[in-house]
Amino acid sequence: MYISRTEIDLSDRKNLKNLSHLGAYHSLVEDSFPEDKGEPRKRKLWRLDKLGGKTYLVVVSEDKPDLEILGKYSKDGIAQSKSYDAYLASIKEGEKYFFRVTLNPVIARKEDKARGRVYPLLNTKDQEDFFLARSEKNGFSLDACDFKIVERSFAPLKKEGKKLVNLNKVTYEGILTVKDKETFYKTLTQGFGKKKAYGCGLLTVIKA
Repeated sequence: MYISRTEIDLSDRKNLKNLSHLGAYHSLVEDSFPEDKGEPRKRKLWRLDKLGGKTYLVVVSEDKPDLEILGKYSKDGIAQSKSYDAYLASIKEGEKYFFRVTLNPVIARKEDKARGRVYPLLNTKDQEDFFLARSEKNGFSLDACDFKIVERSFAPLKKEGKKLVNLNKVTYEGILTVKDKETFYKTLTQGFGKKKAYGCGLLTVIKA
């Protein structure tokens, strides 16, 4: 596994136009793996982080990306990548970690006898409960006092041949405790929740 990062230069108007929706970032990530032409293609998790007034694209993938392609929207054309395996192997059950994750909090509601429709969760309490309810099944535990929502937005998403929609995105930060290492490893490498192809589901951790 590899973890990669590049700073996106959004002060450049051309970049701002080319990366105006999540589908464009999805294409950038997929294009960064030119040798992955299989069907289905390998899972790549990614997330946009806004830190210190800068925007970073973070990618976790099975293979190392083409750094020239991944860094095409940075000021200097540079992207960085390193092996993630040693760090993943060092994670232990019972230990606490600082975490960051962006999710797409939704709920499916059945209407009449038709197939259930998916609705975004917009209330803060509902968004918090959404995350808490999925902690144990993803190999970790935490309480409501252990995390907070640091960012929320409706991000534009355009797929080829479809109308533009706005994706409900919520970013959480806090401290968690690893309960099941095997399950937690799967969460870190395969993500969780919906819209993983569009910047959601990537959980990253640093030992507390």
